[in-house]
Amino acid sequence: MSEWIDIGSIDAIPRRGARCVNTPSGKIAVFRTQEDQIFAMDNQCPHKGGPLNEGIVHGASVTCPLHNWVFDLATGVAQGADSGHVQTYPVTLVDGRILMTIDQALAAAE
Repeated sequence: MSEWIDIGSIDAIPRRGARCVNTPSGKIAVFRTQEDQIFAMDNQCPHKGGPLNEGIVHGASVTCPLHNWVFDLATGVAQGADSGHVQTYPVTLVDGRILMTIDQALAAAE
């Protein structure tokens, strides 16, 4: 059974923006699309370590601010790159609050 934690209000993240959450396994970027969809993934680009929370959110993707790798927010897979994948995490919205399951984040820290 997953444990869900409240990580904040959707209003704390601008549309087409992101915020970071610190976890035992590192920083997780939480993204909000123009359509108010919420996604979460590791904040570090596997290419050169770019901070994905500082990238450009477009549609359901984010572009790394360092070298323009584009990641699908739902799957974490880099689009058009030789290889690349970022761990994603389940999130949900309940009454305007963002909830994230911490199971995967804790498992990654072990």
